[in-house]
Amino acid sequence: MHPHREEMYLKYRAAQELGLMDKLLRVGWAGLSAKETGRVGGMVRQMKKAGKEP
Repeated sequence: MHPHREEMYLKYRAAQELGLMDKLLRVGWAGLSAKETGRVGGMVRQMKKAGKEP
């Protein structure tokens, strides 16, 4: 998988697991708060570290 696609996949997966998907689809990434995007980024980092990549 292309690295950019992989990163986006993990971001959307993290947003879904955090319960942010409805808001994300409604307002986009720019509409999320800094706290929310930080939580997504932290979860993506944990997924990569744990080897949960597609």
